[in-house]
Amino acid sequence: MKSQYCRAGLSFCIAIFLLIGLGLSQSSDLLAASEPITLTVTAVGKTEHGTPIPRDDVQLFLGNERKQIGNWTKSSDLFLAILIDDSIDSSAASDWGDLKEFILAQPATVHIAVGYIRNNATTLAQDFTTDHELAAKGLRIPIGSSAIGSSPYLGTIDFLKRWPQTGPHRSVLLISSGIDFFRGGRSGPIYPDLDPLIQTAQRQNTNIWTVYYPSAGHPRSFHRVYIAQNNLSKLADDTGGEFYYLGQGKPVSLKPYFDEIAAHLDNQYLLTFVGTGGREGKYQGVRVKTEVTGLEYFASNAVYLPASKQKAF
Repeated sequence: MKSQYCRAGLSFCIAIFLLIGLGLSQSSDLLAASEPITLTVTAVGKTEHGTPIPRDDVQLFLGNERKQIGNWTKSSDLFLAILIDDSIDSSAASDWGDLKEFILAQPATVHIAVGYIRNNATTLAQDFTTDHELAAKGLRIPIGSSAIGSSPYLGTIDFLKRWPQTGPHRSVLLISSGIDFFRGGRSGPIYPDLDPLIQTAQRQNTNIWTVYYPSAGHPRSFHRVYIAQNNLSKLADDTGGEFYYLGQGKPVSLKPYFDEIAAHLDNQYLLTFVGTGGREGKYQGVRVKTEVTGLEYFASNAVYLPASKQKAF
């Protein structure tokens, strides 16, 4: 009788060990199935020019969980798309001299494309090129009132979906009034195409820098412009960029905006970590922090974690 109990106890222990082993094996498989995720981070603040920021000065959080950083590399191999909303006032072309200066000042490793948004799509005047003189020739006078009726958000989504196979370091400079004429210039708090655009950019690791310029035939209602500017601000903040404007009228000059954006683009890093979105993939809130005084980081507020390749048991 005693030996039967012993045999039963031994069988139970073996079963427990097998279950534990299976669990560890599944955990190991899930870890192996995790994918490297790349996030672009812009360092802003008092840093010595040209001195790389060490990885130890960076803290990464997914939700409330701190994650280990795999790679932290300063990147200059940038693909930059300059998208101009064709419905902005044609007087914006008076600032294209400063925009041309911005283009020509980019490092030789930066690939630049120039496109115009109308009819909910982006038409490229110049595809990505490291010939910055050629890229600058893509600048022209915006069409103005003839282009009203389009959505800058749908137009940008169109471009992102057609973005060629390039490296992970991507940015968009969007010059727009932010008004979605396709949706009737809605006065609601958020345009319906804004969040899909943000998620598309986050999934592709694309920062969007937004510059406000009034639409042709302005002034629009104060409330409509206020909402449009809020949406341009949200688009930039949520994708790791920044929003630039000066009230609701025409900026005195766009040069200070271009100069600051150039400085930001020159101080960007690619942060890589390992993660998985489970069986279906998911968007996850992300924060990049530092305890260094006088230094802060711009980054997308969410990343897309792809579905695990692990088969279900």
